[in-house]
Amino acid sequence: MELDIQCEEMSPSRWAELLTTMKSCKTIRLDDCNLSSSNCEDLSSIINTNPSLTELKLNNNELGDEGVEYLCKGLLTPSCSLQKLWLQNCNLTSASCETLRSVLSAQPSLTELHVGDNRLGTAGVKVLCQGMMNPSCKLQKLQLEYCELTADIVEALNAALQSKPTLKELSLSNNTLGDTAVKQLCRGLVEASCNLELLHLENCGITSDSCMEISAVLRNKSSLMDLSVGDNKIGDSGLALLCQGLMHPSCKIQKLWLWDCDLTSASCKDLSRLISTKETLTEISLIDNNLRDSGMEMLCQALKDPKSKLQELWVRECGLTTACCKAVSSALSTNKHLKVLHIGENKLGDAGVELLCEGLMHPNCNIQSLWLGNCDLTAGCCATLATVMATKQCLTELDLSYNPLEDEGIRKICEALKKPSCNVQQLILYDILWSSEVDDELRALEESKPEVKIIS
Repeated sequence: MELDIQCEEMSPSRWAELLTTMKSCKTIRLDDCNLSSSNCEDLSSIINTNPSLTELKLNNNELGDEGVEYLCKGLLTPSCSLQKLWLQNCNLTSASCETLRSVLSAQPSLTELHVGDNRLGTAGVKVLCQGMMNPSCKLQKLQLEYCELTADIVEALNAALQSKPTLKELSLSNNTLGDTAVKQLCRGLVEASCNLELLHLENCGITSDSCMEISAVLRNKSSLMDLSVGDNKIGDSGLALLCQGLMHPSCKIQKLWLWDCDLTSASCKDLSRLISTKETLTEISLIDNNLRDSGMEMLCQALKDPKSKLQELWVRECGLTTACCKAVSSALSTNKHLKVLHIGENKLGDAGVELLCEGLMHPNCNIQSLWLGNCDLTAGCCATLATVMATKQCLTELDLSYNPLEDEGIRKICEALKKPSCNVQQLILYDILWSSEVDDELRALEESKPEVKIIS
């Protein structure tokens, strides 16, 4: 049994009712439910008495250190079988880390710990690392984003990594680490026996200086499939260094996030070579980089290569215009693998989207999710978009937010949604003005097709 409740205020009677249900639940998720330390005392009893409970998710609740202390009493009991614990944004401090250290040291069933968005600090996480070094600890996933960590944490992390061959995922994003610490961390990862699959270092103060060491991790850890270094100023020179590791035969990268990395069209030659030859690569995010039309055209040429297996491409806010849309359309008509295209916040205009639709209508195109928000679109392109919606049954998600489509455009889109051949299940229309009559039509459409969700 699974209990999954979000954003609900818990009255005493409702809480008492849920406690009865929790006694037989395998999964309990109570994010944003205004829980406090007093609720944790009850949850501790549930953990103690329900041996089938394997996942507990309590994100965005004011549990505090006292609440975690209660929880850990249950976690330390022999009957506890919990595997996944989520405590993100729960108002925890370094004081909670000593209690959690005891759990890590004594509870081999625990394989996932998510404690991001808490002010644990370097001192607190050093204590967690001590728990990880215990032979009983079998942790596989550790999430420490927004934990106010500094460069001083790396020595303790590396020591933990050396002793923890089970670790598969490490998230350190949004901590002030800097190049020196990231270099040290990467050297530790290369030496560690763990088969790391995911490494997230977004917004960690990284520049091109760290990229050679990150590249070494990519070369030496063939297990690494998910790398995110977004929101770091690595630039074109840093990307070139990363690509040396990414292009290595032993690198098996699948997901690569490089959003807001100060990349320009100069990086697209290396990125194109990666997309066209690295058959394991299925997802790449280049959001908020100044690629321009010339860069996008290079990427599209790579997408047409038979060896490209890319399924998701995120190029939102990349300085694109109508000029690159013919190349994008050609790529869409050639690449059978691409399922998700985020190309919003670019000045494509109606003429550009008309060109895109030519590629979308091609039998080879299998796009499922298309994001065109804030692309300077008007009602002028909606008839063509409606044709795509009614024809391409693979298309299940469409975002047209922040475009002045007005009543005329929205009505054309609605007509397509009404057709039995249209398989769009989610239509996103944020910040578009329409009349009350059109609003009534949208609501009536949702009632007649409950499988369709219109988000506005």
